[in-house]
Amino acid sequence: MLRALEIRDMLIIDRLELDFRPGLNVLTGETGAGKSILLDSLGFVLGWRGRAELVRQGAEQGEVIAEFDLAPGHPAHAVLAEAGLPGGDTLLMRRVNTADGRKTAWVNDRRCSGEVLRALSETLIELHGQHDDRGLLNPRGHRAMLDTYAGLTVELEAVRAAWSAQSKARKTVAATEAALEAVRAEEEYLRHAVGELDTLDPQPGEEAELDARRRLMQGAERIRDDVARAFALIGSDGAEGAMSDAIRWLDGVADKAEGRLETAVAALGRALIELGEAQSGVEDCLDALQFNPAELEELEERLFAIRALARKHGVAPDELGPFADTLRGKLAALDAGDADLAAQRAALAKAEAAYEAASAALSQARQASAGELDAAVMHELAPLKMERAVFQTRITEGEPGPEGRDTVAFEVATNPGAPAGPLNRIASGGELSRFLLALKVCLRGDDGGKTMIFDEIDRGVGGATADAVGRRLEALAGAGQVLVVTHSPQVAARGAHHWRVQKRVEADATLSTVVPLSEPEREDEIARMLSGDTVTEAARAAARALLDA
Repeated sequence: MLRALEIRDMLIIDRLELDFRPGLNVLTGETGAGKSILLDSLGFVLGWRGRAELVRQGAEQGEVIAEFDLAPGHPAHAVLAEAGLPGGDTLLMRRVNTADGRKTAWVNDRRCSGEVLRALSETLIELHGQHDDRGLLNPRGHRAMLDTYAGLTVELEAVRAAWSAQSKARKTVAATEAALEAVRAEEEYLRHAVGELDTLDPQPGEEAELDARRRLMQGAERIRDDVARAFALIGSDGAEGAMSDAIRWLDGVADKAEGRLETAVAALGRALIELGEAQSGVEDCLDALQFNPAELEELEERLFAIRALARKHGVAPDELGPFADTLRGKLAALDAGDADLAAQRAALAKAEAAYEAASAALSQARQASAGELDAAVMHELAPLKMERAVFQTRITEGEPGPEGRDTVAFEVATNPGAPAGPLNRIASGGELSRFLLALKVCLRGDDGGKTMIFDEIDRGVGGATADAVGRRLEALAGAGQVLVVTHSPQVAARGAHHWRVQKRVEADATLSTVVPLSEPEREDEIARMLSGDTVTEAARAAARALLDA
């Protein structure tokens, strides 16, 4: 609800503070007194696009502050949270326009953009009038209005859930198809690569082991001849034989040397034992260095094959096994992909059928409710002296979406037999105002806590019709807040709170102000609206009758 509006140096308003209240708030005044300036100023602080020049002549800047009361759960809370702005049960909007055209805005004392202001305004204010393009005249909102009128919350949730499930199933199928297509594009390569890897079957650590064995074999080829020559020199034909002969010769003469050869013979015996150990070690080395040249060739072929395959696939030799597992996994996915895709397509078909059923049920409910809404609006048009007009909720099939496949538009025909068309193209100014009022009365439950503003919606009507307009505005305001700018005394008399917009001249400058009216002052104002500049007693009596009606 709009609690207060403060305007400084805007157009012909120097300083103005207004405190609004729940119920029907009416603003009256002579033509040109500045009633539209109030709406321009309110639209400015709400971020609406309007007049380019708003700052009062001679002032450095103009400023508008609007204060709103927010109930728990009000849609404005979500807008504030998304914009990262502080919340609470009070919303304070402030916007400044400098003389050179720069505009700055704050919400709850935090700087914000015009886009945020407009998003908030969508939840705060609903403007209706002959130039209304934000509310009932906007066909983009007609479907939501019909759904709210019909109470189709359950049906809408069912369609949204079915749409979500269908969208998810479509994405799953598309992702699987794309994955399978990508794998199929490299299927030949995969099968060839897996065949090569399976044939070679490289093992973890095998490349290092083969490399070590190859180096050993290559080294053995170079040193074996030297080791063999050494073995021959210390063998029976070499040192071993010579030492054995020496010991045998010394043993033959030792008894004649009177003990002088015992130490030498013992040392040669020990040396012969050591020589035997050396001979055994050299022999073991020769056995170890013994290899088949064909074995080296086979080893090198496998080693080079492993390294070549690793280079081909850009992996380390020890990673060839895991890499082969990855390729096998892709092939397995390809082989199983057709079965998975068939199951996913079946799930998609089921989801599409569920959406079709839910959207068809919603469409049927909308068709039934459209007739009820049409009858309700027609019932409201009769007291507004438009009993010959026709109101029609037109439902056509459109693109499917999360809220069904229906396109909804409110159309009217002002005379029987005339073709129906959009509200703002068929109805004249006065007729349009009454259509909007009748429609809003029928949709009174869809305002979401907004303040409704009717700008001269009673233009072109009078008498009993104006009285019917006033009573419907009063009914609309019963559960919320309605502001109406009016020239009709019948409408003004229905207000719970009344302000008069008037001009004054100060220092050769024309200024506009707004004053709250007491009960006697209301009687005078309504009498003026009835009789003009000269207020007669008959006009006062008529004004009192309207106020007491």
